[in-house]
Amino acid sequence: MFNNIIYFIVVLLIFNISYSDSPPEDFLFSTLIPLFLSWVLFAIYSAKVFGSLLKRLRERGGDDGVLTDQYQRMNVRLSVLAITLFALAVYFFNLKQWLSLIPGFGSFSVLQGVLALALFFFYLCTIWYLGYPVYRAIFRVVITRRSFIRSNFRFNLPILFPWLSLSLVYDLLALSPWAGPDSFLNSVYGQILFFAISITLLMVVMPKFIQFWWGCKPLVSSEKGQQLDLFLKRMRFKYRTLLTWPIFEGRMMTAGIMGIVPRYRYILVTDSLLETLSLEELKAVLAHEIGHAKYRHLLFYILFFVGFMVLSFGLSDLFISLAFLHPHILDLISGDDSRSISLFYLIMSVPMLVTLLIYFRYVMGFFMRNFERQADLYSSVAMGTPMLTIGSLEKIAFFSGKSRDIPNWHHFSVKQRVDCLLRAYREPGLIKRHNRFVLKSFLVYLVCICSLGYLLNFGPVKQHMGYMVIERALNQQILKEPNNPDLYQHLAIIYQRMGKDRETIDTYERVIGLAPGRAVALNNLAWLLVTTPDEKLKDPDRAIDFARRAVALDRSPGFLDTLAEACFAKGLVDEAIKTIEEAMATATENRGYYEKQLKKFSGLAQE
Repeated sequence: MFNNIIYFIVVLLIFNISYSDSPPEDFLFSTLIPLFLSWVLFAIYSAKVFGSLLKRLRERGGDDGVLTDQYQRMNVRLSVLAITLFALAVYFFNLKQWLSLIPGFGSFSVLQGVLALALFFFYLCTIWYLGYPVYRAIFRVVITRRSFIRSNFRFNLPILFPWLSLSLVYDLLALSPWAGPDSFLNSVYGQILFFAISITLLMVVMPKFIQFWWGCKPLVSSEKGQQLDLFLKRMRFKYRTLLTWPIFEGRMMTAGIMGIVPRYRYILVTDSLLETLSLEELKAVLAHEIGHAKYRHLLFYILFFVGFMVLSFGLSDLFISLAFLHPHILDLISGDDSRSISLFYLIMSVPMLVTLLIYFRYVMGFFMRNFERQADLYSSVAMGTPMLTIGSLEKIAFFSGKSRDIPNWHHFSVKQRVDCLLRAYREPGLIKRHNRFVLKSFLVYLVCICSLGYLLNFGPVKQHMGYMVIERALNQQILKEPNNPDLYQHLAIIYQRMGKDRETIDTYERVIGLAPGRAVALNNLAWLLVTTPDEKLKDPDRAIDFARRAVALDRSPGFLDTLAEACFAKGLVDEAIKTIEEAMATATENRGYYEKQLKKFSGLAQE
C-alpha cells in the first residue's frame, strides 16, 4: 500500500503540472489511436514478464521468498511504466485538454482528476489481471481473478479519499461569490493552512467510512475476538472497535490501525492472520499496533505530508525560476505551440517527481522503518518477552512466501527486526536509546524542513530567483528591441532591487541616452549616485545634475527629496534644507519621512 500511495501522488502531480488552457490542436481520433496502441504494447510486455516469472516458478518450485521479491519488484517496474504511459497521455496526448472540454468539467478540477485517475486505474487493472496467475501460484491462495482485481481496487481507492475531499472543497470555495476565500487559498499561507487542517480532519473521521468501504465486520463476536478485546482493555487502550479485514478475501496476512482519536480508531486483522497465529502471537501483533498509537506515529505522518507540501511549494517556484534562466526555455513557452508548452510542463515535472521520490523513499522511509522498530520494541515490552513478537513475524514471513532477509523502503527485513528484538532483550537500555534516536532525528528533520520552507517560500532566495528570471526575460527582449528605453528602465529597477549598483547605473545611463526626458530614470540614477554603499560609485556632482534635470521636468516631493539628498551629500546644506521644505509643503503622504530628512539636514547646519 505504501508504494501505491507514492504512485498516486506522482500521478496527481503529473496531472496537476500540465497545461490545459488552450483547446487540443489534434482530432480526438488521432489522440485515441496512440493511447490505445500504447496500452496494447504495455499489456503485451506485462503478459510476457509475468509469463516468464510463472515459468521460473513452475521450474524451480521452491525458494518462494526470492520469487516473491521478484514478483513485487516486477509490480513496481510495471507500475512505474504505467505512470510513464499516464504522463504520455497527459503531456503528449492532451488528456487534460480533452477532459476540460467536457461540459461542467472546466470548473471542477476534481471531475477532471477522477477521469484521469480512471485511466491510471485501467493501467493498474491490466497489471492485476495479467499478474493474477503468478500471485495465486506464489501465495498459494484460493481466490478468483475477479475477486483479486476487485480487492486490489477496493484496497487502493481509499488512498484517494483525502485528495477527493480536498479537491471538492477547494472547487466549491473557488466557485463562491466572495473573493476573500479564493484569494486566501491561492496564497502560500492559505494553501498550507487549508491542507494541514483538512488532512488532519480527514485523518480523524475518514476511518469510519473506510471500514465500510473495505467491508470490515466486528471481530468481538468470535471467541478469539473476545479474548483480544479483553487484552486491549487490560492494556487500557482506547479504540472504537476490533474489525476483521476482508481484503483479498481475508487471505492477506496483515493487521493495521486506523484513526487518531479513540472515537474513530479501528484495529484491523485479516482472517488469514487470525487462522495462522496463536492467541498470544495475535496479542503481540495488537501490541505492535498499540505501539503505533502510543508513539503518535499517525500524527507524525500528517506532519510529514504537510512538510512535503511546504517544501514542494518553494521548490516548484525555484525549479521554474531555474528553468527560465535556461536560454531556450523562454523561447519554448513564448510561442503558440501547445506541444511546446506541454514539453515545458513535462520538464517542470521531472525535478518535482525526483524530489517527491527522494522525500518519501529516503526521508519518510527512514522514519517509517524506525517507527516500525519502535512498535516492535513496544510489543516486546508489553508482552514481557520478544519471542511472541518474533514468532508472529517469522510465521507471517513464512506463510506469506516472503523472504525474511530482504527489506523494503518502509520496513526492515524480518531478520533485522528479529535481531533487534533479541538484542533489546539482552540490552534493556536499547529501547530508550532508540526512542532518543528517533526523537533527535525528528528534531533535525523539523529544523531542516522549517528552515527550507521559510527560505524557499518567504526568504530572500525566492525573491532573488524571481528577479533573476525577470532579468533574463528583459535581456532576451532587449536583444529583439535594443532601442526600447522602457525595457532598459525595467531592467535597471530589477538590478537595483538585486543590489547590483554598477549594472543599475550603467543601465539608467543607457535609458537617459535613449530618452533624455525620462524623469524617473534621472531621479533614480541621482539617488543611487549618493546613497550607494560602494564609495567608488558615489558621485554627488553628477547626482545633483541628474536630480536638477528630473526636478525641472517634475517638481514632485520624491524628486525634490532626491535633489535635497544630493545637495546634502555635496555639502550644500542650505539648498538641501530649502529643497526639502518645498517637498514637505507639497507632500500629501509620508510627511514623517520628510520631517526626518529636514531634521537631519538642519542638525548639520546647526553644527
